[in-house]
Amino acid sequence: MTQYPGLASWLQLTLTPGLGAAAIRGLLKQFGLPENILSASRSQLERAAGPAAAQLLHAEGVAPEVERALRWAEEPGRAIVTLADAVYPKLLLEIPDPPPLIYAVGRLELLERPALAVVGSRNATVQGARNAEQFAQAFSAAGLTIVSGLALGIDAAAHRGGLAAAGSTIAVLGTGVDVIYPRQNAALALRIADSGLLLSEFALGTAGAAHHFPRRNRLISGLAQGCLVVEAALGSGSLITARAAAEQGREVFAVPGSIHSPLSKGCHALIKQGAKLVESSEDVLAELTSFRRTGYASTHMAPATPDREPLLVHMGFDPVDVDSLCARSGLPAEQVAAALLRLELSGRVAALPGGMYQRLD
Repeated sequence: MTQYPGLASWLQLTLTPGLGAAAIRGLLKQFGLPENILSASRSQLERAAGPAAAQLLHAEGVAPEVERALRWAEEPGRAIVTLADAVYPKLLLEIPDPPPLIYAVGRLELLERPALAVVGSRNATVQGARNAEQFAQAFSAAGLTIVSGLALGIDAAAHRGGLAAAGSTIAVLGTGVDVIYPRQNAALALRIADSGLLLSEFALGTAGAAHHFPRRNRLISGLAQGCLVVEAALGSGSLITARAAAEQGREVFAVPGSIHSPLSKGCHALIKQGAKLVESSEDVLAELTSFRRTGYASTHMAPATPDREPLLVHMGFDPVDVDSLCARSGLPAEQVAAALLRLELSGRVAALPGGMYQRLD
């Protein structure tokens, strides 16, 4: 990508400590391009934005950071996209607080494609992660780019599913785009940089901070036509993303779960508030009326599998312990334990903390 010729001015604005995105947008509205802001007199700036902003803009000290960012953007596969660039995501222009610029690593053309946000719990169940990955792969095969936040659990599963088909994936970071958090997802981030897109509004080198991630979430929803929440507790950050999606006029979807699972309560709350209940990928694709899909196979939350193990009949889909299975099935503990081991090795049952087991299909 050819960088916008005034990129240094954009960087000087956004890297000025204490000058927030809202103030920058106000100055752009008053003066036009960043060059005009930086060449304005102090009195002009004071009249437009107040003495504090004027003092910040006349302060020295961000030149090294600007030069560092310009050098970073010269490397292949990297870009800094400003509000003045044609490739700046059009959907982000519709949200109340679009970032003045974004740092990107990877396939910039993904910003021009239709997208779906897929988010959920960091502490996902095995079934939840499987659902997220299968759904994301189906949506990606249908032509949607999967947007998520590179967190552990549902986010990571969604990115893997997106990478598995043509739509690929965009990871929106709550750090600088050159800082991968959490470190457990470093290998996944490398895959996304190669075949998808890493994106951040935060300056290079910015470490993770608690207040960055709610801010990041508005971009996850803002880049997409809709937001699917796969698993979420009532206090989950995923609900912040869903709320941002609703406020931005995006479709909100939620996958239901067990009434006994804390990770289903957030999804159930969303459904009560009007989110669309999702059991298959078609439930989402049918609602995205402006999206023209490619060929795909509908993916259901729990694909049916013949039950050759009698114990599965007694398990249901809620977590259950060995004693309960013995009582339900009438089988001795040794036989139940042997059956659970077979089912776990075949990928049909997952062992959970606390001696619990959960059926996966």
